[in-house]
Amino acid sequence: MIIKQGKVDKLRYVALDTRAEMGALAAKDISEEISRQLAAKSEINMIFAAAPSQNDVLASLVAGKDIEWERINAFHMDEYIGLPADAPQGFGNFLKNAIFDKVPFKSVNLIDSTASDPEAECERYAALLAAHKCDIIVMGIGENGHIAFNDPHVADFRDKKAVKVVSLDDICRRQQVNDGCFERIEEVPRYALTLTIPTLVAPEAAFCIVPAKTKAWAVDRTLNGEIGEECPATALRLHGNARLYLDADSSSLL
Repeated sequence: MIIKQGKVDKLRYVALDTRAEMGALAAKDISEEISRQLAAKSEINMIFAAAPSQNDVLASLVAGKDIEWERINAFHMDEYIGLPADAPQGFGNFLKNAIFDKVPFKSVNLIDSTASDPEAECERYAALLAAHKCDIIVMGIGENGHIAFNDPHVADFRDKKAVKVVSLDDICRRQQVNDGCFERIEEVPRYALTLTIPTLVAPEAAFCIVPAKTKAWAVDRTLNGEIGEECPATALRLHGNARLYLDADSSSLL
């Protein structure tokens, strides 16, 4: 059941009672957008976030029967630097388990966490993205308001790069422990590759799924704070076709 909804600047939001309802509604809307775009194009490109917050929407997308996955090229938006190729915390591996290996995408394009030259890997992935203009992005918001790994201290709404190497702030690294991805903060890598904010907000349609009490501050700040890099997710309020999906916990401060 919908418990709250509204629009702030250009960003529409809706909150539902439970995470399951939130994920199901987001997946329904994403599926409809995929169908709409595929009616006009032979194939489309999608970017996905990797995080426990995305479990509900990804599971609902996989369970759907009407999506023509074989006409979709898949990408993801960030990756740690230095993790082993088979590390379960790797975002590419998370997405393989959650969706990439479960539906028949036309192609799956992963960021390489083991790349010996991270800057060269940024350039390689940026070239892939340039050749496959993204149409739809499915994303989340971090506890510090980040989108992808654009923490406030590295966020740039006018970034000239498409993909870059960043350091992770302690709030971001602590979130990975809170989410159960790592046992201790000391295990969380300090550096990562991320799509930049201009890359993340470029797709025609953006769907942002944000459950959990730990995200309540970030959600309130995203919708009610000043637009700027201090809360990178506020960039979504400038997007012409972005939707934010919440549950009772993440919307509790609204």
